[in-house]
Amino acid sequence: MRFQSYIKVSVSLIQNYEGKEPLALYLKSYFSKHKKHGSKDRKWISHFCYCYFRIGHALKNLSVEERLSAAILLCTKIGQEVDDILEDAGVALAENLPSSFEIENIFPWSADLSDGIDHVSFCRSFLCQPDLFIRLRPGYEATTKQKLSAASIPFREISSHCLALNNATKVDTLLKLNKEVVIQDYNSQRVGGFFRVQKLSGDRLPRIWDCCCASGGKSILAYDILPDFDLTVSDIRKSILHNLKKRFNEAGIRNYTSFTADLRLPQIQRSFDLIIADLPCSGSGTWSRTPEGLYFFDIDQIGHYAALQKSIISNLVPHLKKGGRLVYMTCSVFKKENEDIVRFIEEEFNLKKEREEILGGWDIRADTMFIAAFQL
Repeated sequence: MRFQSYIKVSVSLIQNYEGKEPLALYLKSYFSKHKKHGSKDRKWISHFCYCYFRIGHALKNLSVEERLSAAILLCTKIGQEVDDILEDAGVALAENLPSSFEIENIFPWSADLSDGIDHVSFCRSFLCQPDLFIRLRPGYEATTKQKLSAASIPFREISSHCLALNNATKVDTLLKLNKEVVIQDYNSQRVGGFFRVQKLSGDRLPRIWDCCCASGGKSILAYDILPDFDLTVSDIRKSILHNLKKRFNEAGIRNYTSFTADLRLPQIQRSFDLIIADLPCSGSGTWSRTPEGLYFFDIDQIGHYAALQKSIISNLVPHLKKGGRLVYMTCSVFKKENEDIVRFIEEEFNLKKEREEILGGWDIRADTMFIAAFQL
């Protein structure tokens, strides 16, 4: 039976996976060395492995094979990942889940969640893969939808600038990434509503610093929604800035300053009207995309991230101009990385909080983010 064959391979892969690299890369490496697996084999073995990690910290008392069977059943019934392969399962999948299963155990740290997150709904969201979201860049809204429709690619229109597609959609074969559209989670797109700069007198352009810029998604978003500004980007990883340069070129962004920076240390002697601080965090709001992060996570790591965030914030605030704004964000669901950092900023620095919000993704197949804006 195909099903039993896939189970056997999946169990072996799970037992040998230690979480030291992304699951997607681990599986890709395995399949590149084992050419006997066809495309459908790869699809289902990968899906079964992801199912195993999707149930997080639930049923960890079971054997790998027992837990995998329960996980496949959960992701099939709740996540709606259904295909003809499951017809081969027969009695291999129990009709009922183990009596010890409680959905709350998928993510067992309910007391540590940020305010406003529904724990059960959040746990349930791990059982299915989030959607692929694309942001339509100005001027390409109509043509993008026309291209997708002509190619018979289904999509949901979330807003005038945001579409949701099946996660496996190969948009790069049809659309010009970064020029026409940007692959960007829905809630990551929503943070643009927090970007604002003061109107300045004279010819000086507002100065914006995307201080942990990664591949530049937030900067491209700012470029598309704000008037002209003087852009500075930085990241601790030199390789990331190399990728950003290519992406900015595709996006039509030519005039900017970039530099590598360890933000735990004092930085450049320049002040800014807006600092975008998408800081390193647990990434817990994205774990439905990378459930191995949930499975291997130790709650004691939160203290490390919180300390890192406080250290970085302390080196950012001195670079705010009077009247300037700091926009702090994480893709975390933990209070210590979110509301507690807001309290730290309010207590330690002369900044006025304008607004804070959890951008929940658990009920819309998107990531969850936290964001807060301050003014000096």
